[in-house]
Amino acid sequence: MGQTLKCISPIDGSVYAERAVLSLQEAQATADRARAAQKSWAARPLQERIDLVMAGVAAIGAMNDEIVPELAHMMGRPVRYGGEFGGFNERASHMASIAETSLADIEVGEDASFKRYIKRIPHGVVFVVAPWNYPYMTAINTVAPALIAGNTVVLKHATQTLLVGERMAAAFQAAGVPADVFQNVFLSHDVTNDLIAARAFDFVNFTGSVGGGQAMERAAAGTFVGVGTELGGKDPGYVMEDADLEAAVDTLIDGAMFNAGQCCCGIERIYVHESLYDAFVAKAVETVKGYKLGHPMDEATTMGPMANVRFANEVRAQIAEAVADGATAHIETMPEDDGGAYLTPQILTGVTHKMRVMRDESFGPVVGIMKVSSDAEAIELMNDSEFGLTASLWTKDLDRAARIGDEIETGTVFMNRADYLDPGLCWTGCKNTGRGGGLSVIGFHNLTRPKSYHLKKTAG
Repeated sequence: MGQTLKCISPIDGSVYAERAVLSLQEAQATADRARAAQKSWAARPLQERIDLVMAGVAAIGAMNDEIVPELAHMMGRPVRYGGEFGGFNERASHMASIAETSLADIEVGEDASFKRYIKRIPHGVVFVVAPWNYPYMTAINTVAPALIAGNTVVLKHATQTLLVGERMAAAFQAAGVPADVFQNVFLSHDVTNDLIAARAFDFVNFTGSVGGGQAMERAAAGTFVGVGTELGGKDPGYVMEDADLEAAVDTLIDGAMFNAGQCCCGIERIYVHESLYDAFVAKAVETVKGYKLGHPMDEATTMGPMANVRFANEVRAQIAEAVADGATAHIETMPEDDGGAYLTPQILTGVTHKMRVMRDESFGPVVGIMKVSSDAEAIELMNDSEFGLTASLWTKDLDRAARIGDEIETGTVFMNRADYLDPGLCWTGCKNTGRGGGLSVIGFHNLTRPKSYHLKKTAG
């Protein structure tokens, strides 16, 4: 019997969905069909590609009433939050709106003798490996601009959200995108590596763990196939003495706890100026004590289970180690905490950077809060990380935030906000967060290659 992938629901540990993986030969045939379809897809007028992609997006929106409870069962997000279609549509719509200018020829100059310009050429077949934590929004970041730019797409989704890629491909195909232009696949790790190593794809975009990103780069080594990665994060917040305390607490704690802390750009460590520290901690604790941990299908639930018991166990281990080393945990264990996927959200003080909870990615509902006395101290602590995705600065002084932002090793600098992906800006990171960039005009440039034209008008 062949290998299967199983989505284990964090609600009760049951098998929610199961799919058979493709053999290497079947998977290669899928990639071959995508390659055969690419030139005719790229030859279609840009506006036609845009219209078909946006029709696919609308088709996903029409499924939202089915998708929301499906997500609750697969990865535990409470139904009260209504799914991901708002961000899904916002990102695709923005990329559609800037496609014509982003993909336009770059005019270098023309005179009586020469015409010179640079075209943006689609890579060919783009392989998208998407994560489970925001399964629709993370996938559309690459799927929409890749298709609009004239690539064909093969999508492999995380096992935890097994049905998302299937839904996306079906919706886009029903809207008129040819079946071989956008395909969903179920693959084992070995077959995935073999396909990449065999150059079945022309560009790979991976969102996930550092280890997963390293595996992708190893598979592509020597092939010269581009690999874009968005990997781990340990995003900091810094609250300065002139910050709006109420807004800072509301936004940073929400950024730490929403989606059970399972956000790529979630806030995982907070540094607060000593003048506001006690008040910040008190308000943060009050906020988290008001959360309702419970079954994600219950409209009253504000925090559901983590997506997998092993994810929750890693967070528990980080918290326990920190407390053993002198940290203080401020939230008593909630009645709904079952020692499994349902995990009490936690605020820690008395933490240091010697503790794993302040160094390793937690990817769960825990945040450590430290007191600082200066910008220099905060900058040093924010940069004391192997990751660099976003940083959130809280101050009324725009110039100060910009100056501090220039010194932080990160992909995005926020001022007075956090945990948001603006599709007009490049979504990127540094250090072990990965390389490359999605969305914005840069996203289009990363999903295409430059091709130069140097045309002499006469042979003489």
